[in-house]
Amino acid sequence: MVGGRAWLPPRWFVTTFWRVHRRVVRRSGGRRGLWAPRPGKWGALRLTTTGRRSGEPRSVIIGYYEDGPNLVSMAMNGWGAAEPAWWLNLQAEPQAVVDLAGGSRREVLGRAAAGDERERLWQRWREIDKNLDSYAARRPRETAVVVLEPRTAAE
Repeated sequence: MVGGRAWLPPRWFVTTFWRVHRRVVRRSGGRRGLWAPRPGKWGALRLTTTGRRSGEPRSVIIGYYEDGPNLVSMAMNGWGAAEPAWWLNLQAEPQAVVDLAGGSRREVLGRAAAGDERERLWQRWREIDKNLDSYAARRPRETAVVVLEPRTAAE
């Protein structure tokens, strides 16, 4: 960490990596590029939302950990200032689908954690990523903690 801020690669590298990662997952049919979380490590899943303007499916790879039946992620855009499109899409249409390592698929509802739940889940991310607060300080607004809850048949 230099000057109290954790190092991040240049923005062009982050966005290029995302594109390549998404392509690897797509071309392998999800057999590569997705992994389950392990103790002290986050996992990677593919989240498919409905585009808030286009109405078309939009897929992105995000980091997550499990909290009981829920999956927890951060609404960050490579720690850039803008809110990520997937989070804006989830706010407009909370129903989504996640693909997990091993080929399992879940229908979920996305929402922002609030209050004590947010603090508890943020603390858990801190245990996984020691630079979390430094990364979040780069953003002009609070980073949402996103909870992906299993969807019931009635929903």
